[in-house]
Amino acid sequence: MSSDVLLEEFEVLESIYPTELSKLSDKEIRIEVEPEEPAEHLDPLLLALNVVYPDEYPDVLPELSLEAVEGEVTDEEEANLLDGMRTVGEENIGMAMTFTLVSHLREQLSDLVRKREEQREHEESEKERLLIEAEEARTRGTPVTLSSFNAWKAKFDKELAQKREREEDEKLKGSTAKEREEVKKLGTRLTGRQLFERNKDLATSDDSLMEEGTVSVDVSQYEREGVDEGEEDDDEEEGVTFSDSD
Repeated sequence: MSSDVLLEEFEVLESIYPTELSKLSDKEIRIEVEPEEPAEHLDPLLLALNVVYPDEYPDVLPELSLEAVEGEVTDEEEANLLDGMRTVGEENIGMAMTFTLVSHLREQLSDLVRKREEQREHEESEKERLLIEAEEARTRGTPVTLSSFNAWKAKFDKELAQKREREEDEKLKGSTAKEREEVKKLGTRLTGRQLFERNKDLATSDDSLMEEGTVSVDVSQYEREGVDEGEEDDDEEEGVTFSDSD
């Protein structure tokens, strides 16, 4: 290919990409390329396409390489972009193809950022779904299995037994140690009324107990007997009469 033909293509490219194109040498240019439709929620992506033209161009493909100016591309993404341009270049062998290659690269970058945007939305949606499921699981509770129920039942029975023991200890506060021991041995639980009456009897037990051998005296009997004796004396006095006769 003559230098005049290549120079003519450069002039066309410079008119299309006045600010994007940089001529590095007589056979090498650099064009900055960005997607046709940049993504709204992603960082900007701008690549530099380096094109080196061999003497056999356009009957052979030019040497192509990419460099990230803004944003990043993975090695896999870069390889896919280059493969896509080479495929298009093969279809245009024998013709000036730089503009076609740049146009195809812009389309590829648009597809790339669109896929990235879809991936971002998918990740956001998945994150939201997981949060919703976690909240539903928290409010719904854990499904009950035989193992989890048995573990819960054992814990519940233990806590209930401890609660009952505390309640019994509270009720037996006014009882003696011996009485507490008797209640625990019998395994019975006194009601509040029983404990009250029991403690009341204990409080008055000193007044009601008598020494062994003491005789019980009914005072009312003495009072009754005194009244009866008085009545008998009155009757005897009434039965005695005095006569004035000789």
